[in-house]
Amino acid sequence: MLLGKRKRERSAEIPTASLADISFLILTFFLLTTTINIDKGLGLTLPAKGEQKKVRKENVTNLLINARGQVLLDGQMVDISQIKQIIRDKLAERPQLIVSVKTDRNTKYDVYIKVLDQLKQAGATRISIAEPE
Repeated sequence: MLLGKRKRERSAEIPTASLADISFLILTFFLLTTTINIDKGLGLTLPAKGEQKKVRKENVTNLLINARGQVLLDGQMVDISQIKQIIRDKLAERPQLIVSVKTDRNTKYDVYIKVLDQLKQAGATRISIAEPE
């Protein structure tokens, strides 16, 4: 037996030569398999620029939104939650009804979107968005 020789100590190492390759493959896998939700925005069909059509006044309902978020529908103050039912009733009387939406420049965007959502839920397909003053 050899007592004079010491046992060599083994060092514990983790091989990192292929770590970059493995990281790249994992990153690629997750990028390819992950789905990303994309906001679709408002589904509105806009007419061509400068296009104008003659419309009878009885087929137009005016909806005004002021800077404080108050809504006037044909001159009467209404709550945003009531718009859906009122427009639905008007559309039952006149299916070719056009809702003209006009806002103030300082109207909050979320109020504007809530009003448009109510119109869509009521089934209004003819919505005219007037330019703010």
